Amino acid sequence: MANSRGKKLALNTITSLLLQITSVVSGFILPRLILGAFGSNVNGLVNSISQFLGVITLLDLGVGAVVQSSLYKPLADKNKNEVSKIYSSASKFFKKLAMILLVYVCVLLFVYPLIVNKDFGFFYSATLIAAICISSFAQYYFGIVNSLLLSADQKGYIQYTAQIITIVLNTIACAFLIYLGCSIQIVKLTTSLVFLLKPLYLVLYVNKHYSIDKNIEYTEEPIKQKWNGMAQHFASYVLSGTDSIVLTLFSSLANVSIYSVYHLAIAGVKNALLSMTNGFQSLIGEMLAKKETEKLNNFFGYVEWFLHTGTTLVFGCTGVLLVSFVRVYTNGIDDADYIQPLFAVLITIANAGHCLRLPYNILILAAGHYKQTQSNYIIAMVLNIVISIATVKLWGLIGVAIGTLIAMFYQTVWMAWYDSKSIINWPFKTFLKQCGVDAITVIIASLATFKIPLLSVSYHAWFIQAIEVFAIWCVIVLIINLIFYKDKLSAAFAKISGKLKRA
Repeated sequence: MANSRGKKLALNTITSLLLQITSVVSGFILPRLILGAFGSNVNGLVNSISQFLGVITLLDLGVGAVVQSSLYKPLADKNKNEVSKIYSSASKFFKKLAMILLVYVCVLLFVYPLIVNKDFGFFYSATLIAAICISSFAQYYFGIVNSLLLSADQKGYIQYTAQIITIVLNTIACAFLIYLGCSIQIVKLTTSLVFLLKPLYLVLYVNKHYSIDKNIEYTEEPIKQKWNGMAQHFASYVLSGTDSIVLTLFSSLANVSIYSVYHLAIAGVKNALLSMTNGFQSLIGEMLAKKETEKLNNFFGYVEWFLHTGTTLVFGCTGVLLVSFVRVYTNGIDDADYIQPLFAVLITIANAGHCLRLPYNILILAAGHYKQTQSNYIIAMVLNIVISIATVKLWGLIGVAIGTLIAMFYQTVWMAWYDSKSIINWPFKTFLKQCGVDAITVIIASLATFKIPLLSVSYHAWFIQAIEVFAIWCVIVLIINLIFYKDKLSAAFAKISGKLKRA
């Protein structure tokens, strides 16, 4: 059993990391091509429309996360009847959501162009919305339930592999179309059509490998706490998706474009780190379902240390290197001021906070504590929206970054406190110690590296700068962890060494 768990966790981790690397590479290539071919305003328009379409995920109401949590126990117990009931109920819900999406898109086709018609014509904006929305519809109509089933069954590697293939195909196709001089509408329509391949494949895979009775009847709702994931879901969207909408409504498309470039780099770093944890939730969920308390406590201890240490290292380097990267990435584009040092620091810290809260959030989701934690998510959501809107007119990009940062800080501390009191016997002082070590590391390493210069505005010079910064941060992180967490560091090296010897 333990060996099977280890193999699944390794497969999920490796394929998820490969997916994020592929996404990051593609995410850097395509927006840069769009910026070069169409300009900052069009790039801002594309990102703005994507965020407005993302609003439909609010109507998910957190049901997706609850569905995944509900599947852990029946999958662990091999209860095919209960799995079928949950699958059937979730499918009905998401098909209704897909119909609502169609109505929303129809409304957006007429309303959104009126918001931005000072820069673009009605037909231009409306056709771009239509082109972008196709893959969203496919996801909700027949893709998302299969993804949730595979993730809950610790088979996320199936969908990650499919996603990698579609991203590569999309990058090649879109780059070719931009080279040919095609319109942005044709480029984004191609993206939507290519991404249809993933949900179609998942349908075929699940039909072949799972005995799901899609017509099963049930009298009692099989998805417990179906509506109790609402606060978590709304907060998750607000914390990650409303900044572009706030900037669209209260600032400019140029600022949306600037935000999207910084967010592109930050999201690539964040998702690469998050990819290392994609198998953790289902594994913790199984341990909770089987009441393996001692194993859970040991595993969670390493998850907390790993994520804090990894976040400190990765985001620390990002904070030092981000402005240099944006300078190189936007070299030659002068229709907006992309060099925003203070915004870079704030948005880096805010997204680091998202990763620091991850071990505590994973535990809450795996335990299914949706109703009990609603207030935390609601307060974080309100903090982000109110502060962002209140400060965006005065400080622009910096205002929305401050809103996100304050919300993340509050949520991280609250979650760590809740987990220690209500889910596992995990001392809150352990969290405080870890945060103290993080802070010491960031201060020392930042002082040691922030003056390392970018010798020229080129990728070659930036890579040299990045290697120097990363090497110094690694040494400092290693030394500090040898002082404060020698046992965990030794265990990690021993595990890696053992695997290398077996290989």
